[in-house]
Amino acid sequence: MALNHLDKDDKVKELFFARVNVQTATSLFYYEKIGVVQQLIHQLKYRGQEEVSYFLGKWMAAALQDDPAFKDIDLVIPVPVHPKRLAKRGYNQVDGFGKELAVVLGARFRESVLIKSRNTINQAQLGQIKRSDETQSPYELMEHIPPGTHILLVDDVITTGTTLALCAKELHKNPGVQLSIATMALSV
Repeated sequence: MALNHLDKDDKVKELFFARVNVQTATSLFYYEKIGVVQQLIHQLKYRGQEEVSYFLGKWMAAALQDDPAFKDIDLVIPVPVHPKRLAKRGYNQVDGFGKELAVVLGARFRESVLIKSRNTINQAQLGQIKRSDETQSPYELMEHIPPGTHILLVDDVITTGTTLALCAKELHKNPGVQLSIATMALSV
């Protein structure tokens, strides 16, 4: 089921309220345990269908290209995966999504800004409480971003928002940056 990112109910942005400063946040779809969106994400993450990332990126880019909230994006950054998972899968499942958004929004795409330095259990295998543990971040900031830069952080599925909040906290170590979020899906 499609999620209209232009709705002003801010379902995605609410997940980050009082956790991190986010200019705007959106998701392309609602994610349910059974359905077409679940099948697409499963093909992308576990069946080697990297082209799904580009397909969803083009779809989201078409939806965002005329949205004023996303007009001033300077830099698109994907949530990183640990090198071991990257080697096993062969790609970061959100790179294609982010690259397509960067092209349409006229922004740069950089995957080297954040790294995942600690290999954690796959979030899909964790319960809600363990997922929401924000005490120890496995993410590290590797590059300085100039003040005033508007970053679009991209990921696949938001469940609790913990992964994105941890990445956002790292990115906010750069004083004066603005941060927005776009994902493929929001878990319901």
